[in-house]
Amino acid sequence: MKKKSLGLNAFLNGIRSVLNLLFPLLTFPYVSRILGATGMGKYNFANSIVSYFLMIAALGINTYAVREGARIRDDRKKFSNFASQIFSYNVVSTVVSYVLLFFCLAIFKNLQDYKTAILIFSVQVFFTTIGIEWIYEVYEEYVYITIRSIIFKLISIVLLFLLVRHQNDYLNYAAVTVFSSVGSNVLNFVHSRKICDIRLTLNIDWKKHTGPIFIIFASSIAAQVYVSSDITLLGIFKNDYVVGIYSVSSKIYNIIKNLVQAVVVVTVPRLSMLLGQRHIPEFKALLRRVTDTLALLTIPSTVGVFMLAPQIILIISGKEYLRGVSSLRLLCPALAISVFSWVFAFCILMPLKKEKKFLIATIASGVLNIGLNLILIPLMSENGAAITTSLAEILMFGMMVYYCKDTINGIFDWIFWRDILSYLIGAFTIVPICIGVNAIFKSTIVQLLFATAVSVIVYGTVLLLCGNSTLKDALNSLKMRLNK
Repeated sequence: MKKKSLGLNAFLNGIRSVLNLLFPLLTFPYVSRILGATGMGKYNFANSIVSYFLMIAALGINTYAVREGARIRDDRKKFSNFASQIFSYNVVSTVVSYVLLFFCLAIFKNLQDYKTAILIFSVQVFFTTIGIEWIYEVYEEYVYITIRSIIFKLISIVLLFLLVRHQNDYLNYAAVTVFSSVGSNVLNFVHSRKICDIRLTLNIDWKKHTGPIFIIFASSIAAQVYVSSDITLLGIFKNDYVVGIYSVSSKIYNIIKNLVQAVVVVTVPRLSMLLGQRHIPEFKALLRRVTDTLALLTIPSTVGVFMLAPQIILIISGKEYLRGVSSLRLLCPALAISVFSWVFAFCILMPLKKEKKFLIATIASGVLNIGLNLILIPLMSENGAAITTSLAEILMFGMMVYYCKDTINGIFDWIFWRDILSYLIGAFTIVPICIGVNAIFKSTIVQLLFATAVSVIVYGTVLLLCGNSTLKDALNSLKMRLNK
């Protein structure tokens, strides 16, 4: 198998993540005005109902399949047998999911008003299964995935403006959303024939697959409860206004975290393959590079978000949400370390088949988060929720480091810590830059753009002056390509 460029894959996956974020940001202002609050309410309620059945159908299959499939991807026959078993397993979970969905539609009469919308959204369950996206992650086919995403997103935007033109068109909007997210999955199934020979089979090793899949599934549920508890408890103890304020801060935090993660998620199949084939030196070298790259991006991003929180909230949501500045800033510690917890979980524990450790850490962090929310939210509202999220992420990070200590021993040498110091020094320069820009310019957009541009230039310059090895290697690689 031809070795893919991790740098190109990271860039392409970053573009795909940006597209997935931009599509709702571009379409929401138009749709919300056309459909109105009632139409949007029906749309969101139906979508939320189906999301639970999507989770049931998916189980922990994607993460498990990427981990195990990456180990045998160079053997087409062996991988085809594995892929057929996992696909068939997923078909069974999909059938169970649909049975449960139809049962709920029959039992709960209050769902009847949303029945058509729920059925439209439920198409996602089937198409997600036949989309076998995990095969393309195993083989690092990010060029295909990104091009496909761009094409279907553009078609969806055209369909949106053609089909969603009146207040009662929320069903059309639901259909366009489904087409945008999973419409290309039919192509995935057809195209997969070039990679492997996938088919339905009754010869499934249930004992081998079920344990790890359900542990990963349990971790996903625990993580979902952990993520949702802030909003839920704010709604119980406070009011819709406070929930709205914190939702904006939380959304900004998650957007930045997901964008940074998108740059390194492409390394998971490669790390699983190296570990599965016992290429330990290469595994450790790549893990060090991934962690260094994350630090390079995350440290200045965290400082930038802290300093520019008012401008970010003003541009995204408006003046009425400025109260959310404090909660966004209190989420910055979580932003600084949560991506590293993610790396330890999915780049070390998962490839090492230690998903039980991840489940324990997730449950412990969730219990801490919920427990502290019960105490701090009544006292500090959305700021209490932000503090508990940061504290829970710190606990998660500490447990990840503890569980991974044997693997990471010897990876982080003095050069790595010298680079970390250069990131901290470079990030510190962002503080006076933002203060100066805010004093000189009055326009919020100009403040944000100018502060970001100057900070990037100064940050890069500081890294060069400090002799940062990651930046030097990147520049040398670029120079070699230009010379060619």
